[in-house]
Amino acid sequence: MAPSAEPAVRKADHDDVAAVCRFGESHIRPHYGPLIGAAAADAQVRRWWNETQIETAVAGVLLVVADVGGQLVGVGQRGRRGADHVVYKLYTDPRHRGRGLGRQLLDALTRQLPADAERQYVEHFAANERAGAFYEREGFAVARIEPSPTGNPALGVVWRVRPLPAEDS
Repeated sequence: MAPSAEPAVRKADHDDVAAVCRFGESHIRPHYGPLIGAAAADAQVRRWWNETQIETAVAGVLLVVADVGGQLVGVGQRGRRGADHVVYKLYTDPRHRGRGLGRQLLDALTRQLPADAERQYVEHFAANERAGAFYEREGFAVARIEPSPTGNPALGVVWRVRPLPAEDS
């Protein structure tokens, strides 16, 4: 991959499913293992980065990817929790961090929201302080923290929210 190549952020399609699953396999365990433990990190991969979950997200037009020359370097996924619009996945290859790719993925997900959406939520593990700092820079404030049923504070879920600009009429 050429060092000067810029990632292209786009809507994921069916042809991306296997690559997204491989991305999860390659990056989620090493990222989360030190934060939440190997068993919990492995559970995240099995539950959320499998072909069924990714295919469903692609079919629902809920997933965006970033690639450089056909190599996946970032993934973002949104969804709903009741009436709320939520970013559930936002990951970049460590070699591409600090270059604005996270913001590009987040912006792509935000552009997919309905015009009448008033706010956007994100959730992340309490132990993922890097994610928390990123989301704060992007205008998300802590709305609540859900303690983990395991009692492990690292596995608490931090919910953040930011208002979306009103649509010009």
